[in-house]
Amino acid sequence: MSFPDKEKRQKCWDSRDRYWECLDKSGDQMEKCMEVRAVYETTCPSQWIACTFIVAASILYRYGDWFRHHIIVTLSVLVAWYFSFLIIFILPLDVTSTAYRQCVQEHTFYTEEPRSNETANLSTTVVPHIIPSNETSVCKLPWSYVPENVLPQLWRVLYWTSQFLTWFVLPLMQSYTKAGDFTVKGKLKSSLIDNAIYYGSYLVIATILLIYLAAKPDFEFDWPKLKAIAASASNTWGLFWLVLLLGYGLVDIPRSVWRSAIPGPLLSRLYFKAAKLNAEKSEAEENLEDYLEALQVALTRISPSDPLRKNAETISDKLPLEWRERMKRKSVNSNQMNESDLNEKSLVRLHRQVIRALQRQHRTETQWYNLVEKIFDLEDVHRNIGSHEHYFKPSFEPVRSTWLARIRSPTLEWYWKCLLRRYVCQGLAMVLALLSVLVVWSELTFFNASPVLSIFAIFVNLAKEYYDYLSIELVSIATIAYMCVCAYSTVLKIRVLNLYYLAPHHQTDEYSLIFSGMLLCRLTPPMCLNFLGLIHMDSHIIKARLMETYYTQIMGHMDVLPIISDGFNIYFPMAILGLCLATYFSLGARFLTFIGFQQFVDDEDDITADLAEEGRELIKREKRKRQRAEDSECRRRNVDINNFARAERNRETGGLLVKRESSRSELFGSTSDNMSNEDDRYDQLFMQASRRIGDDVGSTPATLLTGSTDYRSSYTRSGPAPPRNFFDDV
Repeated sequence: MSFPDKEKRQKCWDSRDRYWECLDKSGDQMEKCMEVRAVYETTCPSQWIACTFIVAASILYRYGDWFRHHIIVTLSVLVAWYFSFLIIFILPLDVTSTAYRQCVQEHTFYTEEPRSNETANLSTTVVPHIIPSNETSVCKLPWSYVPENVLPQLWRVLYWTSQFLTWFVLPLMQSYTKAGDFTVKGKLKSSLIDNAIYYGSYLVIATILLIYLAAKPDFEFDWPKLKAIAASASNTWGLFWLVLLLGYGLVDIPRSVWRSAIPGPLLSRLYFKAAKLNAEKSEAEENLEDYLEALQVALTRISPSDPLRKNAETISDKLPLEWRERMKRKSVNSNQMNESDLNEKSLVRLHRQVIRALQRQHRTETQWYNLVEKIFDLEDVHRNIGSHEHYFKPSFEPVRSTWLARIRSPTLEWYWKCLLRRYVCQGLAMVLALLSVLVVWSELTFFNASPVLSIFAIFVNLAKEYYDYLSIELVSIATIAYMCVCAYSTVLKIRVLNLYYLAPHHQTDEYSLIFSGMLLCRLTPPMCLNFLGLIHMDSHIIKARLMETYYTQIMGHMDVLPIISDGFNIYFPMAILGLCLATYFSLGARFLTFIGFQQFVDDEDDITADLAEEGRELIKREKRKRQRAEDSECRRRNVDINNFARAERNRETGGLLVKRESSRSELFGSTSDNMSNEDDRYDQLFMQASRRIGDDVGSTPATLLTGSTDYRSSYTRSGPAPPRNFFDDV
């Protein structure tokens, strides 16, 4: 689907104007405008859906590996990311459409028609029955207005598909990727067993909840109520984790951006992190070596005719080539494993252990590489800040394409990294900090309907008065996206949950990609419902009757359950303030340091200073290692260039250089001692002979050279004459 050009956009707007003009003239007779409406829906395709898909696919291509990962994993994660991004980008359109419908309702003589929500029967929506022709001109139509029948169907597909993925499909796939069985049936069985506790705990909670509801005399079960209970339970569980994650991210994100502006203090933190990450990396490699040693013993003890040999070779094929060669070079004692230990169950257990060890080793190695690159860049910036030449000189020249090298010249790079980026990061950190303060304040006051204290609700109400729908959409998208970044980044930074890591340049494993898809599908719906409460678009939050968004009508409210409606959804988000204060004063890091898990709290601490110094030495060692590798590569490249140039000169001189080398061998021998002792002497003789030949040819008359064959040089050159001073640089 291509993006609309100017002509297509104009057709869309003209058909929209004709449709609403028809509605003004026809009044309540909607059937008269069905043909105009069909033209409007045809000429205004949903381009934003295609744009969101491109964004999701681009991000997945950056982090995942489409050619190495299984196609089912790639498609499942793509659908999970795509649907979650759609919810984030489409919800502002629903908000503006609802604002328009509320305006029409305020200027319309209507009859109230109660309509039950699909997932909640506790709210009624006021539906305008008659629209006078002179009132639609008062309410301006949003530029991104979506037809009424589109959003309800779209929300049903997005919500229930994402919930099915996050609660059933993706957990099974995540367990399937780390299962150690050698058949598809065995992997599925292991994944089901692995999720039995996971599903069993939720089943017990659901059973207790249903028993509690059945005990109420005025409660009746039906399919809409069951869906409302399921949606409310899922959204409440997501809200619980959302508050915990936001309490850390709303403080850590602005603070991280502010610290990145000044490379000096940040380097101390990164040195400290490098020391801890190197220890984790070494531990992961040792753990993998232990399992590979057991695998090598199994390959040695199992004969080629044994049926278990194929399973052992399957484990070996999972290893990268480097680790496979290392395993072959290492000698092991084949008697350390008994014959009774070599069975299919032990190989399945070994396979599962090798998969987990490989995932951990790959994660730590990728983290180490990215951290080292970041430290190298910060050290270069710190070193070049005081440069009077305004010329950025990196420690290692990056490999860039020609057009990128022209754009990122050393001078422009110096002005950006050493001068401008500092102020940009500080300004961005201030903006993010202000946005965090607004989110926290709105979370504390969004339940107060009169007077309105929520900043986002005040802004939306003012924008609705001036029909500024574009500002509503931009602020809504920015706020929801910022809350998503704060929540999702927290999971990747918490040390306890460091099993997952999203690494760019196609370095993320399948396990982490599946987890990211589960997280997006699980946290996005409650986050959007929480945002609707912040802007007072949820009637159950402000305790008032108003026309709600289609998103709320389809998903219902989170207060269907009496246990939850007694203040959890209103007062629990207020815990964000306490979590933000704890993060600001680093109470969690101080507690972990107190119980023995060293964290970077104060650079004046002795243990912290020792670890930072250890990290500095590790980075110096890594830099020397890369410099030696670069020098070796440079020497090899120079040798290749010299060999190529020598071959070209031999071809141009018709073998003169080859004759020179053979003459050298005949005169002085082929030993290295004679070659080194007589090399200068032979060069002098060869150059004198060459000049003598040139003088003789130059002193010979032209007639003798052209007409007579008596005078000939004893040396004949085959091929074109070499340029002057050709051998000076040989």
